[in-house]
Amino acid sequence: MRERAQIGLLPDGCRLHLHDGPIDLIVEAFGAVGQINAAYRAAAARFVMVLDELCGELQLLQQPARIGAPLAAGVIARRMVAAVSPYSGRYFITPMAAVAGAVAEEILGSMTSAATLSRAYVNNGGDIALHFAPGEWLVVGMVERPDRSSLFGKVELHSTQSVRGIATSGWRGRSFSLGIADAVTVLADRAAMADAAATIIANAVDLPGHPGITRIPARDLAPDSDLGDRLVTQGVWQLSPGEIAAALDSGVVVADSLVSEGLIRSAALHLSGETRVVGVGAASGEFDARSKNSSGSLIHA
Repeated sequence: MRERAQIGLLPDGCRLHLHDGPIDLIVEAFGAVGQINAAYRAAAARFVMVLDELCGELQLLQQPARIGAPLAAGVIARRMVAAVSPYSGRYFITPMAAVAGAVAEEILGSMTSAATLSRAYVNNGGDIALHFAPGEWLVVGMVERPDRSSLFGKVELHSTQSVRGIATSGWRGRSFSLGIADAVTVLADRAAMADAAATIIANAVDLPGHPGITRIPARDLAPDSDLGDRLVTQGVWQLSPGEIAAALDSGVVVADSLVSEGLIRSAALHLSGETRVVGVGAASGEFDARSKNSSGSLIHA
């Protein structure tokens, strides 16, 4: 029998930490104390069921997205399948690419159904579901690499915008990547959508066949990986300015296409100290990728 989920407030007394196996969430709600407590109770009650639900459909969720695939049973699994379905036939992707965002959405939904909150977020390892009451806003810091907390910029998100999900992917993160992006941060209408798109764009930031990039079959690193024998990035030597630009250009082409299709709102692509921004954030200043350090309390994506 596996260990039970671990649930408790962090030392700041404001944020809730939910941990179960590979799922690790930081949750924060804003509002009246009674409403916050109700939201946290609802989050905890829903969380303890999540991992078993996903494990029950794991075989289906590890299969490549394709038209006519069997229907998932659970609400989180269905959300994962829906998030990756637009990419079926164009890219290799499985519903697992959207698992973190889909879980974050589910926990946030349980909170907002149980309580009246001014703001709330569920951060699942940098994949974040957001809630705003009218007039509210949050600042999210964008990390240079998923394995570090240093920031290359920030994004301000407001209730008037459609964005309710933000996700980050890159080869240095907790999940495998087929590309070489240090970090790709995506803004979308939902967290699961952002999660899937960040995976696709990060995979596209690449220099196929480059001798300075170390790649290993995913199965050699994790026998049960949904990527199977596909080569995942494990090392990137120093790249020339031209190589960095070429890799980012490849990612920008994909990101631009996803913006035009309405699958994402904007994206910031980061590699070796260089950043490209596409979508509405590039035009409006929504993304601030110039600031290395931001004051105040940030959510880290």
